[in-house]
Amino acid sequence: MEVYCMTQNVEMPPINIDKVKEWIEAVARNQDKNVGTLTYIFCDDEYILATNRQFLQHDYYTDIITFDYSNRHRISGDMVISLDTVKSNAEQLGVDYDGELLRVIIHGVLHLCGINDKGPGEREIMERHENEALALLPENIFMQ
Repeated sequence: MEVYCMTQNVEMPPINIDKVKEWIEAVARNQDKNVGTLTYIFCDDEYILATNRQFLQHDYYTDIITFDYSNRHRISGDMVISLDTVKSNAEQLGVDYDGELLRVIIHGVLHLCGINDKGPGEREIMERHENEALALLPENIFMQ
């Protein structure tokens, strides 16, 4: 299992990558999956908008774009996360920024595990899985 983190136009969030790996592994195991290589690219709104336009032909901001390279039992992929959108979503929802960031981080993993959120009733299923995943969070996932 390899987890890489990169940034584009933002500071790296103060997450403990070893704890994040532990968490991702537990969540994937609950979905009967193994973890291969995951790359997180933390960025600003302009970078994710350009990515959305270039690869998906979508002309809007989003919190995460997941590129899935998984096979049947091993998840692998690249996840582009806009910290700007995570922040604005947290403000709109009246939730803690750190909690929203963790929800988005695991949201991408759940997509790689095969859970969708676009079809009828799928959003509720995704939210249930996100909440179950957040219940597995190890302590001290953010560095002091």
